[in-house]
Amino acid sequence: MKRVIALFSVILVLNYFHKAVFCQENALSAVTGYEALQQKIQSLDSESDLLTTEIIGQSVEGRNLVAMKFSAGVFGTDDSKTKVLIFAQQHGNEQSGKEGALLLASWLLRTENQSILQNMDVAVVPQVNPDGSEANRRRNANNADLNRNHLILTEPETQALHHFFKQYLFEVTLDVHEYSPYSEEWKKYGYRKNTDVALGSCTNPSISAELRELSNTQALPYIMKHLEDMGFKSFVYCPGGPPELDYIRHSTFDINDGRQSFGIQQSFSFIQEGMNGTDMFAENIAFRARGQMEGMAALLNFVHSNAAEIKETVHRERLALFNADKTRKVSIQAIHVSDGRILRLPLFSYRSGRDTVVEVKDYRPVVRSITDAALPLGYLIPITNNELNVWANRQGLVKSALPSDKSLRYDHYFIHAIDSIDFEGDVTVDPVAELMPFKELFVPGDYVFYPASQIKGNMMAIALEPKSILGLVTYPLYSNLLVAGSFFPVIRVTEKD
Repeated sequence: MKRVIALFSVILVLNYFHKAVFCQENALSAVTGYEALQQKIQSLDSESDLLTTEIIGQSVEGRNLVAMKFSAGVFGTDDSKTKVLIFAQQHGNEQSGKEGALLLASWLLRTENQSILQNMDVAVVPQVNPDGSEANRRRNANNADLNRNHLILTEPETQALHHFFKQYLFEVTLDVHEYSPYSEEWKKYGYRKNTDVALGSCTNPSISAELRELSNTQALPYIMKHLEDMGFKSFVYCPGGPPELDYIRHSTFDINDGRQSFGIQQSFSFIQEGMNGTDMFAENIAFRARGQMEGMAALLNFVHSNAAEIKETVHRERLALFNADKTRKVSIQAIHVSDGRILRLPLFSYRSGRDTVVEVKDYRPVVRSITDAALPLGYLIPITNNELNVWANRQGLVKSALPSDKSLRYDHYFIHAIDSIDFEGDVTVDPVAELMPFKELFVPGDYVFYPASQIKGNMMAIALEPKSILGLVTYPLYSNLLVAGSFFPVIRVTEKD
């Protein structure tokens, strides 16, 4: 009998440790790995006719990038519907966006939420960077930051995402991320940001002012109220600081990130930033994922209630991109400036262990253009310049013959010198450039013409103007285009006065 009791005790102890180990493993596995993610997507796909899946590309290491397409009909074929694209985990160590996207997929398939699909088609790409996710590192397997790659498009993951966008021309996009508030600089300051889910709209001044106004005055307040109602602290995404040491702004106006690369095509585009765990991995993952899901769901509800206005505004602003108006200009240099407001920034106090509010006087919420470029009819790229033509092909830029019904003028920039300029705390190139008539013998067959009247016309001008602080010349891959004492290789084509 004693032996039986002893054996039973051993079994209980072993069972206890087995359960303890299982719980630890289960806690870690709350972050869904790549294979489990594929299985969950397949399982959801098999459960409902409202969902179809599409492999939109592959990562550097050959993992599939899957889009989950939700529609009450055939996805993307009903022009009356507003199309929404939500994509997450461009940064591999920001796990909650992927988990929130999976929760959103289940949410969309619930009977009580399916009315959303009567006037919307919704695509969800839960994981843009599977290679980075598997290693829990920010960058992809080529050591590229995907959310700084949307202008040069050198990576297969961003190429796939943009090809998918072009396939359907989504009117609404949401780029889902996480931020980490735990830096030593903020600890020394005595506070840190403590917003569960922060939200940002487009800030580039060449993106439709009407779309930006609709985002800031209606969409963001609606989403933040929903998050607060659901028990999540929410605020406008405000990088920078700490206060008194650095200014606070409303994110970058660069077009190389997911939000603004689609915004510059006059999409109703947003960024969502959940708060990461202190371990930059699994800590508090269930809460983090639910916050991300609630933010995504709130955007869908807002679009559902305002679909006609959003679709009409996007359509009108995109038509303007095809308008060859001589007065149209594109911002190529801008700065963050104050409008006199004081920001009441919600923070967490390390001293008291409580939430508090700090007044920020150096608050710069406005992006003001300091240099504009008149949009030409288009740009000529030498057929021998392989790197620029490869870039144009990756971007899917439309080529055409030179207009035969217009009297054309050809100009190019002479680079006298290369100076520098501040861009959001970093130093980038600022060439001394003079626009001069092209006086060489012009042979049309030696160039490829890219008209500015296309959906990526504004993006193309920002990329190809040599003084653009967001342009191709600011990237090491294209820095050779800018040589002091020589002509910039791209020719501007305009109509003679």
